[in-house]
Amino acid sequence: MKFNLKKDNHQKKGLPKRRKWIKRSLWIVTGFLVFLNIIAIFHSYKFTHFSDTSIEKTKSPKKLSTVEKLKALAFGVNNPRPENTTFPSSDFETIKLKSNSEIECWYLRLDQSKGTVILFHGFGGSKSTMIERARIFNQLGYDAFLVDFMGSGGSEGNQTTIGFLEAEQVKTCFDFITKKGEKNLYMFGTSMGAVAIMKAISDYDIKPKGLILECPFGSMYKTVCSRFKTMNAPTFPMAGLLVFWGGLQNGFWAFEHNPIDYAKKINCPTLLVYGAKDEKVSREEIEQIFGNLPQPKKLKTYQEAGHENYLKGYKDEWIKAVKDFLERE
Repeated sequence: MKFNLKKDNHQKKGLPKRRKWIKRSLWIVTGFLVFLNIIAIFHSYKFTHFSDTSIEKTKSPKKLSTVEKLKALAFGVNNPRPENTTFPSSDFETIKLKSNSEIECWYLRLDQSKGTVILFHGFGGSKSTMIERARIFNQLGYDAFLVDFMGSGGSEGNQTTIGFLEAEQVKTCFDFITKKGEKNLYMFGTSMGAVAIMKAISDYDIKPKGLILECPFGSMYKTVCSRFKTMNAPTFPMAGLLVFWGGLQNGFWAFEHNPIDYAKKINCPTLLVYGAKDEKVSREEIEQIFGNLPQPKKLKTYQEAGHENYLKGYKDEWIKAVKDFLERE
């Protein structure tokens, strides 16, 4: 019997090379995954923690150069802590409430009112961005209660959880107003503020007279994906990593932060408002939320609006929609 010793020796020599290539490939893949997670940690922290007001806010994706976009994708977006830059022109009372954080509120009261509307701002905003809406509610005969979520304006800290922990602050404000004997209490929220309201009702079963919700996102994962899309960046796997680390850094499981599900537990009439050209919230998300809301409900869509303050281009139409909703009975 003959053996091909040359072939056997060749195979033996090839094995260490193959093992070395596999080992090197595993190290490269591991290193790349570690790199992606480090970037995700930077992004998620900046997304959920406002920076010092002296740091310049990162421009919108459309205004960024290619180099600036790459820098933002690598190190995250700068969000200076929101401050109250304007104040109500009418008399108001400043109130501090203790919730899971200490929050500051402005109370704009009328001599005689039909009820109270509590107003909650969006991500990167403060209660001063609610002043014009509060003035309109006053003109319609309602007291207005404007709220700074934690991390914004006169409230405590620099943390934001995109509506998750803010839900408890919604309940705190609701309890404060109801303890004053108010029976006709409405809640208004835009974007993150709308999400916080929905989660508060889902978690605490509070029962306002009605809700006005502007452009709430469908889920934490979807809203993070939309931010990558506006940068023309792929959503996988970074969006998932960002949601994972963002929740971990702030003490909750962010993949379960889903307003589409919260809508199922809404227990009062709702006016849902949306801009058809919204790049941050898809029509599909709005339709899913609207589909899960109980009756009575109404969807008001502004065809040329994006993720914005609808008073800028649709003031008269917005006032009529809100007035009709408040006076529907």
